[in-house]
Amino acid sequence: MKNSRLLILVSAAALATFAAGCHKKKVAAAPPPPPAPAAAQSTPAATPPAHYMPPAATPVAETPSKYPNAATRARIDQLLARIEDAYFDYNQHTLRPDAIKALQADTAELRDIISQYPSYKLVIQGNCDERGSEEYNMALGDARAKAAKEYLVGVGISPDQLSVVSYGKDKPVCDEHNETCWQKNRHVHIVAEAQ
Repeated sequence: MKNSRLLILVSAAALATFAAGCHKKKVAAAPPPPPAPAAAQSTPAATPPAHYMPPAATPVAETPSKYPNAATRARIDQLLARIEDAYFDYNQHTLRPDAIKALQADTAELRDIISQYPSYKLVIQGNCDERGSEEYNMALGDARAKAAKEYLVGVGISPDQLSVVSYGKDKPVCDEHNETCWQKNRHVHIVAEAQ
């Protein structure tokens, strides 16, 4: 009987273990929650992450004005009035030393001012005395204006801001018929282009 009790105990323990194993049903795991819907594109985030650094502001380059204001134009006019006309020898278009000296006066300041206004232009007017044909004097006046332009470009004024015109013998500053008067008419004169 001792054996039969042992057998009953072992059987009961086995049955309990078996019952416990059967009793536990595997329950299906709960499905994961659905992902949160994406935030609408138009809604900004409430606060940026702590490591967020906003982009550096890009400096806006100032667009230079095309034309100088009234005060600057007045200063340009003063400089042009102080720059003496460059005079030429009879039948010549090369700049004499006195003509170069006349063109040097105030051209550095003039260059510095007008370089800030690329649309602002100067006109170099070439002139001749009354002797010679109309066609010849037109060509000579043009050559004189171009010689002055070449000099001004050499001191740093943009060639795009300089134009030339020849008046030949059509705009004399003196009407007498002598060398003193003719010398006054053989010149270049610089003016601001009409805006």
